[in-house]
Amino acid sequence: MDYALQQFANAVPLSALYALLAFGYALSFALTKRADLTYGALFAFSGHAFLLGAHAGWNILFLTFTASLSVGAVLTLLVVLPLGVIIGHRIAAPLSAVSPNAFTVASLGLLLVLMESARLASGTQELWLPPFLNQSIAVLPKLRSPVALTVLQLANTATVLVLLVSAAAFVALSQWGRNWRAVSQDRLAAEMCGVNSQAMCTQTYALSALLAGLGGVLATMHYGTMGFGAGLIFGLKIVLISAAGGHLHPWRSAVGAAVFAFGETFWSAFAPLAWRDAALISLLALLLVMTRQQKPMV
Repeated sequence: MDYALQQFANAVPLSALYALLAFGYALSFALTKRADLTYGALFAFSGHAFLLGAHAGWNILFLTFTASLSVGAVLTLLVVLPLGVIIGHRIAAPLSAVSPNAFTVASLGLLLVLMESARLASGTQELWLPPFLNQSIAVLPKLRSPVALTVLQLANTATVLVLLVSAAAFVALSQWGRNWRAVSQDRLAAEMCGVNSQAMCTQTYALSALLAGLGGVLATMHYGTMGFGAGLIFGLKIVLISAAGGHLHPWRSAVGAAVFAFGETFWSAFAPLAWRDAALISLLALLLVMTRQQKPMV
């Protein structure tokens, strides 16, 4: 029982990260209505940019460890935000309006470009951060085996929750959020009411890229590194998770992603790890097939 409770606690930081990524992905998907693997690539690319910036701050600028991490985080946002603007303005907006299916193909091309750019920038070497903020704090101290999380896990979870609540409040209460909902529901009607759909697509991708970038920084701090193939794996996971959770509704996508993270953690604890991704992704695909609603032909 204590072991199961510890695994439940271990799943909380991962579920928060997946929820943040799914929320950001749902924002952009609501406008394009097509699967987009670019989002996972932006997440992984952000992790590599953070590692490169942190290592440059430590080895070249001879900064303190905290300052090096800050340099890496700032560099990541300075790179990822313009990337989100360019993708939204030059690729997503025109392709989704003219040839939506071509956008999915373009997202695969962008995935490969970002993954290879990260690999070449790192010299095909995996960079690692030293462990930090890894002191354990008992969240359930009165058990025979106290359930504990590290300071970094608790800090990352709190940061993600603040980001999620802030982003959700912004989308729900702001004029921008009303324009986003209008374009996501009917682009032509929104334009007839004076909403610039192309500008909304650009701004939405910038916001999604910001959330992906912050998620990449937090994940890299937690795991210590970011794999070169993580973009494809996370991109596929987020596409399927968001679809199962309802990818037209950011909060539903976030909840679906959180549930998936708990399933992933418990599979790692009680089942063969080698089959985890294959089994859970197959289960998601099966769930989507069983729950898919076929639109009537007119």
